[in-house]
Amino acid sequence: MFGYVSPVLSAFSEEQKERYHAAYCGLCHALKARAGEARRLALSNDMTFLSLLLSSLYEPKTEQKRSRCAVHPLKAHDYLVSEMTDYAADMNLLLFYYKCLDQKMDDRTLAGKAGEKTFRKSLSRLERDWPRQSLAVAEALGQLWAEEKKENPNPDLLCNLSGRMLGAVFVPRPDDLWAGELYAVGEGLGRFIYWMDAVEDLSGDLKHNRFNPLRFYRERPDFDEFCRDTLEMLIGEAAEHFELLPLDQDLDLLRNVLYSGVWQRYILMEKKRERKGDAHAE
Repeated sequence: MFGYVSPVLSAFSEEQKERYHAAYCGLCHALKARAGEARRLALSNDMTFLSLLLSSLYEPKTEQKRSRCAVHPLKAHDYLVSEMTDYAADMNLLLFYYKCLDQKMDDRTLAGKAGEKTFRKSLSRLERDWPRQSLAVAEALGQLWAEEKKENPNPDLLCNLSGRMLGAVFVPRPDDLWAGELYAVGEGLGRFIYWMDAVEDLSGDLKHNRFNPLRFYRERPDFDEFCRDTLEMLIGEAAEHFELLPLDQDLDLLRNVLYSGVWQRYILMEKKRERKGDAHAE
């Protein structure tokens, strides 16, 4: 759910890096202001992307502030706050709660149990403030987990449920002119993330006999190309709708994430596999 929608910072100029860090830190400050210090643990690049996207589209009144914090105790840093930063922070909390719940149910990890208990305290407010998004996320993930438990071999169905979840999160104003395009961007990203996560986890899932929808396709002679082509199609759908939005502010940062950043984990997987191949060859 988290970790795939991040920037390629090495491609940024110093000015762009400062701008992105200000948005990232703004989200961190919003998490603390809206839910307390401990909830900063939920901070993600994924929702920083959402904050930048919505701020670029709606151009809310934005304040640039400067302060020290627990992460940066010695040097003050700039950060950005706006209505859309607050919205992205709430969606960050909502998604992170369900991530912890998933870990609690699936792996029964201590981190999952502790995280679910900690972030559950914010859930009632989120359900009150954002009932449409809260219901959509709960229903989509509930159906997704049920299908995974049945070991449904249809990855399209599972991807679509992930897309439905993130599509709802990407729409703060359902009656807005651009709600449809925003939903489509989130939907495409949600489907891409689910497929990418399945690709990344496949070897471990096979080893430990865990469900993974891609295991039913593993014997295809073109399996690697099939996975790559599907990922390109899914992110292409998100990008197509993204380009229809009237964006100007931070467009270079947003394109960096959408066209390059989302592939970073895949590239690392490929390099790791190549190294293993070279080792076996030796």
